[in-house]
Amino acid sequence: MEERAFVALLVISSLIVLAENTDHKNAIEIYSLHVESTVTSRFAHTVITSRLVNKVNESQEAVFEVELPKTAFITNFSMSIDGETYPGTIKEKASAQEQYDIAVSHGQSAGLVKTTGRKLEQFHVSVNVASDSKVTFELIYEELLKRQLGRYELLFKVRPKQLVKHFQIDVHIFEPQGINFLETDSTFMTNELTEALTKVQNETKAHILFKPTIVQQKKSPELEETLLDGDFIIRYDVKRSVSAGDIQIVNGYFVHYFAPNEMPTFPKNVIFVVDQSGSMSGRKIEQTRDALLKILEDLRPEDHFSLITFNSLVTEWKNTLLQATGQNVESAKRYVKTVMARGGTDINNALLTAANTLDKANYAEILQAHSISMIILLTDGQPTVGVQDVEIIQQNIQKAIKGKYVLYCLGFGFDVSYKFLEKMALDNGGIARRIYEDSDSDLQLQSFYQEVATPILKDIEIQYPENSILELTQNSFKLFFDGSEIVVAGRIDNELDVLPVEIQAQSHTSNLIFKEEANVREKEKVFQHQKYIFGNFIERLWAYLTIQQLLEKSISAQEEQQKNMQVARALELSMKYSFVTPLTSMVVTKPDDQQKLQLANKPAESDNEKSRFTGFSGNKLSKSHITKALSFRRPHDESMYYIQRVPKTVFRTVQTTPQLLTNEYPHFLFQLPRQNDVICLNIDGQPQAYINLISDRAKGISVTGKLGRNRNHFVLFEITNLDPHVQLHVSKEGTVLSYGGHTTKLPWKKSASSTIQGLKIAVEKERSLTMSASDNITIKIAFVKSPNRFLGLYFMDTDHFSDKASGLLGQFYFDTHLESNPGASQGEDERVLSVHGQKHRVTRKYKKDYRLESATGTISCWSLYITP
Repeated sequence: MEERAFVALLVISSLIVLAENTDHKNAIEIYSLHVESTVTSRFAHTVITSRLVNKVNESQEAVFEVELPKTAFITNFSMSIDGETYPGTIKEKASAQEQYDIAVSHGQSAGLVKTTGRKLEQFHVSVNVASDSKVTFELIYEELLKRQLGRYELLFKVRPKQLVKHFQIDVHIFEPQGINFLETDSTFMTNELTEALTKVQNETKAHILFKPTIVQQKKSPELEETLLDGDFIIRYDVKRSVSAGDIQIVNGYFVHYFAPNEMPTFPKNVIFVVDQSGSMSGRKIEQTRDALLKILEDLRPEDHFSLITFNSLVTEWKNTLLQATGQNVESAKRYVKTVMARGGTDINNALLTAANTLDKANYAEILQAHSISMIILLTDGQPTVGVQDVEIIQQNIQKAIKGKYVLYCLGFGFDVSYKFLEKMALDNGGIARRIYEDSDSDLQLQSFYQEVATPILKDIEIQYPENSILELTQNSFKLFFDGSEIVVAGRIDNELDVLPVEIQAQSHTSNLIFKEEANVREKEKVFQHQKYIFGNFIERLWAYLTIQQLLEKSISAQEEQQKNMQVARALELSMKYSFVTPLTSMVVTKPDDQQKLQLANKPAESDNEKSRFTGFSGNKLSKSHITKALSFRRPHDESMYYIQRVPKTVFRTVQTTPQLLTNEYPHFLFQLPRQNDVICLNIDGQPQAYINLISDRAKGISVTGKLGRNRNHFVLFEITNLDPHVQLHVSKEGTVLSYGGHTTKLPWKKSASSTIQGLKIAVEKERSLTMSASDNITIKIAFVKSPNRFLGLYFMDTDHFSDKASGLLGQFYFDTHLESNPGASQGEDERVLSVHGQKHRVTRKYKKDYRLESATGTISCWSLYITP
């Protein structure tokens, strides 16, 4: 189980109105939006209820969105329409998929979605609301809050997008250990809104109520615009002491929390293994350098450390570990500043070198006797040099480490196989984490290091009476970090009156034994007559924890039979307790003539390996029927609009439903330089004609492309690199590489790579081709097999384009930016795109994302249609 904490996150986006008649302002009125969250002994039960009415005399399309934590399990969803309720049903995933596929084959369904965000998953429901009809949405989910750096945190992202007559966030917290501190914070709070916030706290309970009136919600008395747009945060911690922790018992189930404090920190022996291959060039290597410089400063004087960088070759800063003295840290920082990205990716050799370095240091008795050794790997891609079979790499590293050291694997971006890193980390006592390519990537790296920087206990064994405790969750832990928390749960035999516990662990200075006894009857009385305790919450907490741990164990299971048993048990519990987990799906049907059916799945981190963007697909919604669309989406995709380019730079904006927006791929996807905004570009070009896409003489790169016969997709790209002079002919059959008068064929059916004078060309089997070089643009071509084979071009490290770039795509890479649109209609997400001073009004649209493996993955973008 990960020894770290997650923030509990909920985003209330409420309803985004997609009305066909834009003259109806707030045609869909949200007259009530309530969020009720009950946190009992760290286990949170959250209910979101939204009520709305269509005030006009025609049907209106509305969207309900809630962002919830990735660690949460949805337990229920229902939609009530004019008094009739349509509930969700939890089913085994294969059965739900079969039912869904049958419905799809009859044209009766839309939108199977698998996606994940950085910390959130987005639950998304669209509904066509008849005139004067009322609709009530109710979503329920549960999660165990995890302690991080000494506190628990609930973050409510509030975004109702209109004034709401009855709006409230109502949070009850009950912690029998006692509440040590509690605070609230907000990014949108004003003096008027502060008056709507009340906080009542005693020794063990807290009640936070945020209930602003419409007047308090307004930006100004004259404007019908809401202030509620941002974060509402609750932070707290419980009282604790150096003991065996706290045991709580309800109806035959117990939970045991253990989080000692005020203990000395173990010295660390840490080796940073950093990928410096060509694909890390640009912002990624810059952010990695910035993060390492900060992390080196945070090393304690008693720590030992070293640095290993790798591409096609493995380079050691020093051939051993050095103590983190001021002089050694400064020397390491000077080395970090020289790290440049180029070449291939030899993960196997780099990690073996790290393990060998730790072995040599132990043998030479350089390291302290009571210390913690760890390897932290950062990579952004697949192995392309040396051993490239990921299963063999996993086996090699496990044999080399032999349980002596902990391995943490950080995957930078989405070109890396998260499953590969996750299994390798779990096999060696660590965890994997994805680092998202964003402006704060360096902060993400620093934050991860802070979580593992202060180990205070190791080899923790928690023992209970063997014959009296049934179905115990994980009770042995390799390391415990200051500010986190160990949680163990299980079922108690009915005959047990006293529950004894003994904890054995090793601190930096001594071996420790903690003992405690819990009187079962007395402990059960604690939760009696508490008006906001939700049912058998400890039993549900136990099930939640057991499912998570079984799924994690199945990843690193060595035998297929063992893995199957773990998955089967996790599925059994998911069904019994009605949790939407990676093994189950929620099916929602409307029992009308068309039997509309929707499916919501629990996404996994590795579902979309190549992008964080989301999946959403489906059929057109009928005005005469109320239909539903459930999905998880990446947050921040706030609107779903379609824009079309018309000749003479006149733009026509058409609002439509989400289902209409996911049926096609754009010709091109690209991100504006130094901005997070993505453009989806379609062109009205001639089939089988070559189009000049990019020509940048300063960088020695040019790209041309050819549309297929139906003009829907590109089927061929020609890439020319001047220094060294290399040409790539990329088609649906494969790639032909030309250099120095020789040609080499690189088919899609197998992975291959070649490096020519620092220019790396890599083919990932049936997925993509990448051309990269240090301090230059990285060009990627996705090989898309569904529904029809075609090629998708995109660029990385676009900050390297010069202001001399030209061509159909080149014109967008300098002097181009998005501006706010003061004349935007209320409720519309509109911008102005400025291209070399020429202004274009644009709005949001969903397109399929060809960078994803999934054929259902979509992206929210600004869309343009142009004629070359």
